[in-house]
Amino acid sequence: MSAEGHDHGHDHEHEHHHKDTFITKYIFSIDHKMIAKQYLLTGIVMGIIGVGMSMLFRMQLAWPEESFKIFNILLGDKWAPNGVMTNDIYLSLVTIHGTIMVFFVLTAALSGTFSNLLIPLQIGARDMASGFMNMISYWLFFLSSVIMICSLFVESGPANSGWTIYPPLSALPQAISGSGLGMTLWLSSMAIFIASSLMGSLNYIVTVINLRTKGMSMTRLPLTIWAFFVTAIIGVVSFPVLLSAALLLIFDRSFGTSFFLSDIYIAGEVLHYQGGSPVLFEHLFWFLGHPEVYIVILPALGITSEIIATNSRKPIFGYRAMIMSIIAIAFLSTIVWGHHMFISGMNPFLGSVFTFTTLLIAIPSAVKAFNYITTLWKGNLQLNPAMLFSIGLVSTFITGGLTGIILGDSTLDINVHDTYFVVAHFHLVMGISALYGMFAGIYHWFPKMFGRMLNKNLGYVHFWVTAVCAYGVFFPMHFIGLAGLPRRYYTNTNFPLFDDLQNVNVLITTFALIGGAFQLVFLYNFFSSIFYGKKAVQNPWKSNTLEWTTPVEHIHGNWPGEIPEVHRWPYDYSNPGHEEDFVPQTVPMKPGEEVLHH
Repeated sequence: MSAEGHDHGHDHEHEHHHKDTFITKYIFSIDHKMIAKQYLLTGIVMGIIGVGMSMLFRMQLAWPEESFKIFNILLGDKWAPNGVMTNDIYLSLVTIHGTIMVFFVLTAALSGTFSNLLIPLQIGARDMASGFMNMISYWLFFLSSVIMICSLFVESGPANSGWTIYPPLSALPQAISGSGLGMTLWLSSMAIFIASSLMGSLNYIVTVINLRTKGMSMTRLPLTIWAFFVTAIIGVVSFPVLLSAALLLIFDRSFGTSFFLSDIYIAGEVLHYQGGSPVLFEHLFWFLGHPEVYIVILPALGITSEIIATNSRKPIFGYRAMIMSIIAIAFLSTIVWGHHMFISGMNPFLGSVFTFTTLLIAIPSAVKAFNYITTLWKGNLQLNPAMLFSIGLVSTFITGGLTGIILGDSTLDINVHDTYFVVAHFHLVMGISALYGMFAGIYHWFPKMFGRMLNKNLGYVHFWVTAVCAYGVFFPMHFIGLAGLPRRYYTNTNFPLFDDLQNVNVLITTFALIGGAFQLVFLYNFFSSIFYGKKAVQNPWKSNTLEWTTPVEHIHGNWPGEIPEVHRWPYDYSNPGHEEDFVPQTVPMKPGEEVLHH
């Protein structure tokens, strides 16, 4: 094993004696550290677009029929005549916001950035198994992002059948305005995105299995690597199913097939489709759609495990239990997709089976939450911004997860299905939690990526305003959801029943606008620190994992000489047998020293 690792290293050193040009270094790079930065910067741009869209449609919900100059400037006369948003563009904004945030920010930017940055560094490899495939994976992601953005400028409007693109709305170009070219571009973008995701995932899996340094057994891997590794496996299992759904939908739209279409009438005209079923699409979509939630949250939980252990100055509590819970979540997440379809007319017995498997997922999730709390308990806590975001993630993961127990129960779900209760649940447990994990990772590994430190005080401002606003937005949504307010409605003024809830919508939007504006503090901190931040030392957090043994200046191949050998697990903090409160993985065991294991 080690011999292979060293040969691999020498090959790389011979390859890279020639001088890199700007294009080979910054654009078509095969260095995993540069590709991680590319993913991060692309993800930040997509995130700005996605969050900006949510600001626009929140303003529409809070003050329906009001005229806003910004609507007219951003959406044009066709979609916002006299500054009043049309219902078609409202649905498009909701659709593209959901798509961008779920796939392009929380899936690609989170996994793409941190899997690329950390897998080779933390397992002791020179680079990914295939640098070329890694580069192709990023550029396919970039291409799919560009196509998704281009779909916003189509004359008939962007896709507007919701981010779940259920047929028949999405399958019939004549159904609604956004079912034309905008929908075709959406499907093309997603097909390319899935190809990118699969190439990345296969690369991560092969790298973790084959390129670990000497002494790095699977039970000495940091929990971050376990999380990325299992996430990649879920992606390889479930993403191809969404690809099949997208391809069959393209056939239905463009080639006259009827996989998802049955007896359909439009304006009294009988269409020639027969034999298909839109419920088949739901099965294919949610077979990816539910594991997707964990593809998003598991990397964030892995990052949190690393940061909480480092900043509590304590070994992570229940290392093996954490690994088992990651594997259990991965397995269970692929057999629970039916809970998204409780009101699709499924057999009640089948509904009870999906209820059982859904509620089972609460067990490994609770193991993770309790283990984080136990790690924090009586720790010597270093409350830097990365640690605050990690603790914030534990909070939102618990509060968002508790409502999942209601939605996972078929009899209770029927009452709140497709209301704001669902929006509140998944934004807290998946959206906000994953974003917190991403912010925590950026604050923690920024010195590794850019060789400089982020401004800590701006980090504190960013965390506290974001934390208050996130709960300010999504907590009240539970109550308007319980009151029956449906999601994706352009305005609720047509229903006197909901008049009393309008003030809550104004409150939610106010928090959303403040929270969105304060992300500018993070953006300023991020981009100014790249150039003007304080120079980083080699191991600023006094951490044990291998990435902090590499020099601050980036070199292709990570370590200038031999790859270090690993002698212990990554969480030897406050070990009583050592003077320092951290013992890096490269420090050999002392004679008679007990293995502090898990």
